Amino acid sequence: MNYIDSTMSTGRFFEYLCRMDNITEESDNIELFRRGEWANGFAEEFSRDLVICEEKCFEFNSLPPSRKDERRAIIRGLFRSTGEKFNINPPFHCDFGYNISIGNDFVGNFNLVILDEAEVTIGNNVFIGPNVSLCTIIHSLETGPRNRGIMRARPITICDNVWIASNVVVLPGIIIGEGAVIGAGSVVSKDVEPYTLAVDNPCRKIKDLPR
Repeated sequence: MNYIDSTMSTGRFFEYLCRMDNITEESDNIELFRRGEWANGFAEEFSRDLVICEEKCFEFNSLPPSRKDERRAIIRGLFRSTGEKFNINPPFHCDFGYNISIGNDFVGNFNLVILDEAEVTIGNNVFIGPNVSLCTIIHSLETGPRNRGIMRARPITICDNVWIASNVVVLPGIIIGEGAVIGAGSVVSKDVEPYTLAVDNPCRKIKDLPR
């Protein structure tokens, strides 16, 4: 899937604007997010969950290196699911935590940021370098809805055996195929094929990799 909000047809964009106008305080915003529809990101239920997650991240980031088992316990309680073995180096930040799943032998280096308004699914043996951002959230291109907190989210999937080098940004709705390598400083705005090296802004395939 591509990051499509800047390229969608006029008709589709008008349809989304109409949906924004129908969002009320009574709307089930969490369910709207899960369906990939426009929702009110300023809603009370999001504010509550954001604070809970922020407290957990603060606790995680405050622990010394000698208490790694406690760090892992915090992540296990925060994420939807984790593999048996994983390591995340602080500082780490996410929005909710309960939309994140990581596989076995996952490594997240310093300053990993996951904006998990939608599901973020990470496979086994995935290495993520320092200063990487995984962003599922999409704000409106229109100033009025954007200032009212109207937003939506698209899931990110990172398959097994992927290496994401430092200073990479992965945009909403992206699938990174098994065995792919993302070069440092890339902005991933389109799906990445399995077992390929992809780099640049926007990220593009450079060559195939051995399986």
